[in-house]
Amino acid sequence: MKKKLIAGNWKMNGSLAANEALVTALIAGMVNTNCRVAVCVPAPYLQQVQRLVTGTAIELGAQDVSQHESGAYTGEVSAAMLRDFGTRYCLVGHSERRQYHGETDSTVAVKAQRALASGITPIVCVGETLEEREAGRTEEVVKRQLAAVIHTNGHCISELIVAYEPVWAIGTGKTATPEEAQQVHAVLRGQLRAATEQADRMFILYGGSMNAANAATLLSQSDIDGGLVGGASLKVPDFLSIVAAAQ
Repeated sequence: MKKKLIAGNWKMNGSLAANEALVTALIAGMVNTNCRVAVCVPAPYLQQVQRLVTGTAIELGAQDVSQHESGAYTGEVSAAMLRDFGTRYCLVGHSERRQYHGETDSTVAVKAQRALASGITPIVCVGETLEEREAGRTEEVVKRQLAAVIHTNGHCISELIVAYEPVWAIGTGKTATPEEAQQVHAVLRGQLRAATEQADRMFILYGGSMNAANAATLLSQSDIDGGLVGGASLKVPDFLSIVAAAQ
């Protein structure tokens, strides 16, 4: 049985002092941890957090990657640059990137490709808005988003991680019920099975306001292999509670 993966997404939060306090406290609280843990940090802090987590049970993740390999793309961060910092994971296609930065399904697919080519595991985010859910389009939307990534990455598809993040449940305090989340995860698993024989060993994370109170129930679902945790990842007791629930 594969270990669960709990990945914290700090979003645009942190400072040198706050990061050190947070990571130091997490390490101290993760004695004999029996699941995989990662923190996805803002790009300016990759070097600092790399230093803090080296040799510990926490792995390093980034929050975005450029679709370009290199060149005149001011402000962009390439996969090769992320690799220089020992980055293990990279979020790709987070709903906030799609919503605020206009990332399309094809852009997300290429970003996943760039990460994979540099030996970084992309955590590909898919999810529907409240309007799409109420229109009964949840399955259509998440399958379309994942299909673009499958089409572009072909035989490498088994090397990525999928995160289902219902947009209506991010930062709102709302959460899909365990049954609702499992239903969508099962759809995604079926789509992956059609693309690769390795689908059952792949991770599908839940990323819609997972917290200390609901983590255990969500993580007990058969197709939920871990969590992509937002706000709770900045609170040591809450994040450690989620990690404990994943064991």
